Amino acid sequence: MALLINAQQISKTFGAEPLFRNVSLSVSEDERLGLIGPNGAGKSTLLQILAGRIEPDEGEVAVRKNTRIAYVAQRSDFSADQTVRSVIRRALESSNVAETDRDAREAETLGRAGFSDFEVSAAALSGGWRKRLAIAEALVTSPDILLLDEPTNHLDLDGIVWLEKLLLNARFASVVISHDRYFLQNVATDMAELSRVYPDGLLRVPGDYTTFLDKKAEFLSAQSKRQEALENRVRTEIEWLRRGPKARATKAKARIGKANELIEELADLNARTRSGRANIDFTATDRKTKRLFELDGVSFEIDGRRILSDLSFTLMAGTRLGLVGPNGSGKTTLLRLVRGEWNPTSGEVLRAPNLRIVYFDQNRPLDPDLTVRRALAADSDSVNYNGQTIHVASWAARFLFSSEQLNQPVSRLSGGERARVLIARLMLQPADLLLLDEPTNDLDIPTLEILEESLVEFAGALILVTHDRFMLDRVSTLVLGLDGNGNAERFADYSQWEAWQAERRKEVSGTGQAIPSAQERPKQVQKKKLSYLDSRDMETIEQRISEAEGMLAEKRAVLEDPSVVSDPQRVVVALKQLEDAQEAVDQLYERWAELEAKLA
Repeated sequence: MALLINAQQISKTFGAEPLFRNVSLSVSEDERLGLIGPNGAGKSTLLQILAGRIEPDEGEVAVRKNTRIAYVAQRSDFSADQTVRSVIRRALESSNVAETDRDAREAETLGRAGFSDFEVSAAALSGGWRKRLAIAEALVTSPDILLLDEPTNHLDLDGIVWLEKLLLNARFASVVISHDRYFLQNVATDMAELSRVYPDGLLRVPGDYTTFLDKKAEFLSAQSKRQEALENRVRTEIEWLRRGPKARATKAKARIGKANELIEELADLNARTRSGRANIDFTATDRKTKRLFELDGVSFEIDGRRILSDLSFTLMAGTRLGLVGPNGSGKTTLLRLVRGEWNPTSGEVLRAPNLRIVYFDQNRPLDPDLTVRRALAADSDSVNYNGQTIHVASWAARFLFSSEQLNQPVSRLSGGERARVLIARLMLQPADLLLLDEPTNDLDIPTLEILEESLVEFAGALILVTHDRFMLDRVSTLVLGLDGNGNAERFADYSQWEAWQAERRKEVSGTGQAIPSAQERPKQVQKKKLSYLDSRDMETIEQRISEAEGMLAEKRAVLEDPSVVSDPQRVVVALKQLEDAQEAVDQLYERWAELEAKLA
């Protein structure tokens, strides 16, 4: 494969601290390179250097002659006077596309991006559709290499799947900064992590994200063993130096020099491997109430458009509900109804008395003029967490903020750092119910993993809106899918939601009109219709009961075995197995009765 971009030994510094030093990275034809790294490592800066928008302080970037590079920034903003069509036409005018081909190229590119109205204001689009437009603006120029900075941050799940298919079928190479682990697994042919923990500042591995994790673990294990061996050697050399060797001997001079080299190498290794991890731990209240809130026949309309239709749902303590659906399907609306910020058009929202709700707003409303100190502790230099008084500097360090950053304005923080500030504030509020609206945007993968652990261990209930499929699968115990037409269904996980969507698409009529909503269907059909998950259960329930009863018979036979009866320890084990088998059968019969009642 021909080389398109070759960056050698590049360095970049902003302020006193370097972002990265002596980093080398190349991109060849047909490669799809996923670029990850901790917040603040310089990923966006590196991408802009590859795009030719920023010059490195040191090193060189060589680009193959006539290579067309397209770059899509993390934020996709357009002016109020721009339409979808004008954005694409301006891009075409600045490219080498023949004028006679521009109309066809424009229609093809926008059509593939999912746009049907080319005259709509670009500034009025949602964040996800602005991102699609920015990608379409880059694609229409027929690039040889496409550079994308966090493209999945504002895309909904449908948009992410669209981007995956686009990159998988593309004839151009791509470099994508992303912390979406499923996206990286599905798309990347190569992975690279920019981090000071590596001697060269960057670790690159051919293969997908899983392959990268394996190789990274091997590298860090080898580096840890090297560090341990080096520490032992340095201790030996320091003891020798303390005994006062005579430096006149040639061998003694050489050993002193070698000892200094080892000490410097260890110091460098310690500095590189010294890394912090955010300490996230949400606090639940001691509420004993099991039923936290109930939606009873809730419908909601905006400007005559039905967002939710006759939704009934009960959230119990300990439930972790994932909300999925396209942009505009009502996910954030549902959170606002639960909070009481909005009232339903019809139906009721019933909340447990004195329900304590903590809300993470996807817009991250922080006063940009506040210092980090005041953003973390509004009125004093300490916070109260779980009954303990903690100094704001210690609280900030828990979220990887240095003491020097405390007096910086919030406006200077990165997106990931702002998210950590909000999480730090939310952790100070004990909650019965967490409402998290897109909490993953801009967070690096280590912080995402810590956030996931905290949510899994949270003793209260939570509702999670996220485009991060990995987090959705790991955290959620139940998924509620919204189809954008006011309808909702319950699912066990994201894959079931995907299957349901595929079935819905098959039901679209030949005229291109969607099937009638649940509200528009005959009442008797709606009454007897099972959800997707219930239908799957009903199809297999008899077979599963038969298998469970077979297992129960086996456990009874074991307990009747003379050799088991004569052994007290084996009897205890056999009884426990018999009880478990009986309980499994009872649960299946209860589930069958529940399903039959729904069809009655």
